[in-house]
Amino acid sequence: MKKPNAAAEAGPRARLTGVVYLSYFLTAIIGEILGQHKFEAWSTSINLVSFGLYLALAGLFYLLFRPVNWVVSLVAAIVSTIGCIIGAAALFYAPASQISPLWFFGPYCLLIGYLIIRSIFLPRILGVLMVLAGVGWLVFLSPLGKYVTMYIEILGVVSEASLMLWLIVKGVKVSQWNEQAG
Repeated sequence: MKKPNAAAEAGPRARLTGVVYLSYFLTAIIGEILGQHKFEAWSTSINLVSFGLYLALAGLFYLLFRPVNWVVSLVAAIVSTIGCIIGAAALFYAPASQISPLWFFGPYCLLIGYLIIRSIFLPRILGVLMVLAGVGWLVFLSPLGKYVTMYIEILGVVSEASLMLWLIVKGVKVSQWNEQAG
């Protein structure tokens, strides 16, 4: 049986990454809504699913961006995994909630943005938006965050949603991905 080549899988994998990203967004929103309406058990369950989807997303992004720079892509996946573990632990263990997962997701967005900018198979504007989102999430954690919360949240959602939608609708330029992988 012939083994499929990685370049042929890059297009469908990019779209799968976008779908997992969308699934993460939807479950995170549902989990938040359930928590606000005092459905704690459901909220916790849905949030666990959402962290699981984000872990899958980190792995898919690692595979997608490995041709750009496998070390930076691996560091990004590790940073995201740590953020997911802390976020999930905080659902059950109160001291873990003292560490915001944004301390990890901010740098994760910065690293993904850098990888997009360095790639030749995605538009650089998506990378710039992700870098801005990463900076925004870190500013959100600073004393300035309370003054610009709404703007940071809008920037984060627009940036990540743009990348997600691009991956679902357009995917990646497979020939350029193959060129960078080679």
